Amino acid sequence: MTPTERRASLSLASVFALRMLGLFVVLPVFALEAARYPGGLDGARVGLAMGMYGLTQALLQIPFGIASDRFGRKPVMLVGLAIFAAGSVVAAMATSLDGLLVGRALQGAGAISAAVTALLADLTRPQVRTKGMALVGVSIALMFTVSLVLAPVLAARVGLSGLFALTACLAVAGMAVVLWWVPPAPAAQRDISPLHGLKTVLSNPQLLRLNVGVFSLHAIQLAMWLVLPALLVQAGLDKAQHWQVYLPAVIASVLVLGGVLFRLERKGYLRGVLLTAVTCLLVVQLGLWLYVDSHAVPSVWLLGGLLFGFFLGFNALEASQPSLASKFAPTPMRGAALGVFNTCQSLGFFVGGALGGAVLAWGGPTTLFAVTSVWLLLWLGVAWGLNPKLAVH
Repeated sequence: MTPTERRASLSLASVFALRMLGLFVVLPVFALEAARYPGGLDGARVGLAMGMYGLTQALLQIPFGIASDRFGRKPVMLVGLAIFAAGSVVAAMATSLDGLLVGRALQGAGAISAAVTALLADLTRPQVRTKGMALVGVSIALMFTVSLVLAPVLAARVGLSGLFALTACLAVAGMAVVLWWVPPAPAAQRDISPLHGLKTVLSNPQLLRLNVGVFSLHAIQLAMWLVLPALLVQAGLDKAQHWQVYLPAVIASVLVLGGVLFRLERKGYLRGVLLTAVTCLLVVQLGLWLYVDSHAVPSVWLLGGLLFGFFLGFNALEASQPSLASKFAPTPMRGAALGVFNTCQSLGFFVGGALGGAVLAWGGPTTLFAVTSVWLLLWLGVAWGLNPKLAVH
């Protein structure tokens, strides 16, 4: 990487990390802390307040992505972070569950993921772009793990309102990073019709394969996490200690990817990396399916090994899929393409939670892992048709 590419990758990964830590630190304690608010004993309303962030994210990723093409990446990022901070303040000041719901909706309205990843693609060469995307993906995984450790401790000291106040401060810190650390962005493309750009990216079969992939990845991730914490508890690990399994699995997967992924990218094997990562996830889901079906007493070591395999595949896909999406998308329409990509990601979270919960209630963990295994097999078939030779950049 050149100095500019390193600066772009580290600064934009920091923007993502600050924003995602602000999001994740609330999630482990939201349901418990929301019970203290009027209306907080209604499970359906608590779930709606918790999931409202993902819904507004899904609705606004494409408009924000298109806006970043026309008005510039940095202005859109600053507006999005300001909206996210405002939503955090509303949630911090809320005195009822309805107030929390409004705050969460505003937080989600700051949908800057497409603008951030598009700017990272603008500022990196194709042959090193996956390395930059990997830094973003790793920052997200690490923030998720850190939040599992910090959330219970902070919630005990400052409550849910204090956590949302912290989230607002993290968003402001992200704005400072955008203003003073992120390198200058390329000029905006004002001569492209938003409708034409959206139509172009939606009709690209290579981008459609990647959109199916990112939707599937996050749907399966959320469905899997409906069962995994309970398995760790059954294995004798208290929920406050789950990070002791998550963190080593994340770090080990990052070390392996750091030694393998980028070398394969430089040699032009990114399609092979993606297919191998999907296969890795398939093996993990099959392992969980067979393990749960056998009714064996859960083992922390076995679950830790499966988690390592999951994070290995997950982090490889978090790096390779957006990198490939940016390469298949024409430069003037990159924000629109990544807006669609991130919308599919947000919808994956929603569908994974809703459909996964329904399957779990109907058939239990065995049926859930059977469904995710079949889903991954179908995804592997869709991903097989990827052709990196058709990449634009």
